[in-house]
Amino acid sequence: MTDSNGQLKPTLGLVGITINAMALIAPGAFLWTTYQLQAPPDSAKNMWAAIALATCIALLTASCYATLSKAYPEAGAGSSYYYAEAAILAKEEHKHFRLARLAKFVTGWAAHLYYWVYPGIMISFMGTLVVYIGQLFNADFATDWFSKALICFIFTGLVGFIALQGVTGSTMINIIINIVQISSLTFLGLLMIIYRLGHPNVNYEHANAISVVMPHDLSGLIYQATIAILLLVGFESATAMAGEAINPQRDIPRGVILSLFIQACICYFFEYFAANFFIGDQYTATVDGKIVTGFAAALSSGAPIGDIAKILGDSLLFGNGFLLQITIASTVVMALIGTALSSLSTGVRISYAMGSDRELPAVFGFLHGRYNTPHIGIYFLSGLSALIGAYAVQSVDNVTIVTLVSNIGTFMLYGITCGVTLVATLEHLLDEEHNPIKTVVIPILGLVMNLLMVCGIFYYGLTGVGSAKTNSLTAIGISLAFFVGGFAYLIGDSLIKGKPLFLPSDLNHPMRDGVPSSKSR
Repeated sequence: MTDSNGQLKPTLGLVGITINAMALIAPGAFLWTTYQLQAPPDSAKNMWAAIALATCIALLTASCYATLSKAYPEAGAGSSYYYAEAAILAKEEHKHFRLARLAKFVTGWAAHLYYWVYPGIMISFMGTLVVYIGQLFNADFATDWFSKALICFIFTGLVGFIALQGVTGSTMINIIINIVQISSLTFLGLLMIIYRLGHPNVNYEHANAISVVMPHDLSGLIYQATIAILLLVGFESATAMAGEAINPQRDIPRGVILSLFIQACICYFFEYFAANFFIGDQYTATVDGKIVTGFAAALSSGAPIGDIAKILGDSLLFGNGFLLQITIASTVVMALIGTALSSLSTGVRISYAMGSDRELPAVFGFLHGRYNTPHIGIYFLSGLSALIGAYAVQSVDNVTIVTLVSNIGTFMLYGITCGVTLVATLEHLLDEEHNPIKTVVIPILGLVMNLLMVCGIFYYGLTGVGSAKTNSLTAIGISLAFFVGGFAYLIGDSLIKGKPLFLPSDLNHPMRDGVPSSKSR
């Protein structure tokens, strides 16, 4: 929402900020939607440990976002894009000014590789889920590419329409969705544990609970971690709500940490422990005429958790496996609406900030006359998400490619943000209130770990085999092309508008009470 001056209007407290970020992390959706991607038998045993590793990286990054959001509560919708500029312009020595524009553009463009692709992944997940539910009733439902693509376009239209209404309505929807999805997945997780304890003679993938949480090999751990980050991204979306927060300096840092801790350290750790504790030879599938079990069966299914729900319901709920399957699927539909809505809303706010700052076409900075939302950005990102979703929904390889593209953008954005935190706090090392753990050690660790994850994707692209290698190389190629296109736009825009790419070092200090003169509104 905006006020009468066309500015984003503060309406969100701590609960609203946290809930909107939690909707993007959405544990109730991702256990269902990503388990297939995580199920390749040669690495799947590292699944829980990889999520723990990815959570550690995310917590390091979240701490940096909290530090920056507290230092720059005036960031508005700009988030990392604004922080990158502010950290440089706040320097006492003017020689640093030269890099301000380039730093903020690179940060904003990395954010767009993440935020412009991620909603499309959510759309593809919804398409896959709708096809799965439909085929429970009719095996011939949406078996062709056009039907799957059409489902993605319809779902995108629904999400875009809700996003156009503004953040207040979105918050209430996300509260309901979070309650329903967390409750349902907790219930399902308890059933998984109960099943295993009551069926000791099944040949399980993990021999015991310790095996579930321990890493089994370094290569598999790294591969799983490059996928697992998809589950955890979203906590930083709280910072893009600064323009709509009533008390951004207090509530944004808290919302960043709370959303990640609740979703990852409580929900994901429990849900993924239960799922991996359960899976074994009791879960079967037919692939190319052969019976496969466990992780191999999960890899062959569009919705392994749905299949598992049927097993649990038939065994523990008096033969009501189909009812449990449909019920859980319905809650995931709700969760995916919330996740897609939150990711799209966050993405358009970053584009809105760059459009307002004229680093993207100015139309991205326009607000709707009735709803006061960045409608051009919503239209654009909705269309792009529909196209990405329609492509990704066609196969597990397609969705893996777009997932890796989004994750490259995520790791780069998170790494840059950790580096920005270090830059922003270096001059305060001798301050009495300075905390070197929070402002030096954590940013350095976050920067290194995020860059290592990017290297992990490149590693599999260069040394992997089969589809893992092909998917990684394709994702790397798309990401490189995206950045080449971004720099071409930046240089072209600078030449056309006569804007210097590197600001002159003798420029008058552009800070006014800690706010850059080019502040994104």
